[in-house]
Amino acid sequence: MSTRSDDNERLARVTMLARRVADLGREVGLPYVAASADISSPEPMLGQDGRPLAETTFEWMDSSLRYWRDRAFALRAPFILATRYMAEPFFFQHGRFSSWRPLPRLETIEVAEAAEAFGVRAAIICPAYLTGGVIGAVVWAASAPTPELPALYAARADQLHGAALRLVSSYWDRQSDVPAARLTRREIQCLKWAAAGKTDNEIGSIVEISMATVRFHLSNAATKMGVSGRSQAVHRAATLGYIGAAPGL
Repeated sequence: MSTRSDDNERLARVTMLARRVADLGREVGLPYVAASADISSPEPMLGQDGRPLAETTFEWMDSSLRYWRDRAFALRAPFILATRYMAEPFFFQHGRFSSWRPLPRLETIEVAEAAEAFGVRAAIICPAYLTGGVIGAVVWAASAPTPELPALYAARADQLHGAALRLVSSYWDRQSDVPAARLTRREIQCLKWAAAGKTDNEIGSIVEISMATVRFHLSNAATKMGVSGRSQAVHRAATLGYIGAAPGL
């Protein structure tokens, strides 16, 4: 369990990393920063003083737009929507999203009107995917067109992405009493088929073990991961990367 001292140390580190993120933005000509530690949560990232970093460390082009106080912001913002489909850094220019490779889903997201409303003319967006299913994000933006943005993205995206990952992961760096789970191949097989909607009987037939053995493997996996029940075990296994989207078992 984390202590008050641990939390103070963590938030001091977060504040230092947030300043680095802000400095990087000014350095590359994208001085306006918006950051989220968890795009599914309306709660703002806090610094060591307990105040939102958006108020103390990051600045936005419209100081009256307190997006971190808008609990529905993440549901409306196309920048946040895009991070749900893209784990790599990408950029916004000329009214559309782009990346270093063709990404049809990303390129079809309607962003121009919303970006104009927020005053954004150019941006580099860095998603931060963490274990446990958390997705954070950092957006570096400019209020004026940035013709050199593609070259800037090519040269600095990796550095910006690293800074975003360090900031978001440090924010979630809390001690946990749940041990690291090492699942067996058979436990993973059973969980994957369970995630695919198969019953215990169907899993047994597919894997060629008894239904009782299937239940044993699912129960044992749940215990290892510190959860209870089939659905929680499937969810936790997915967030830990034991159940992926790749075809085949």
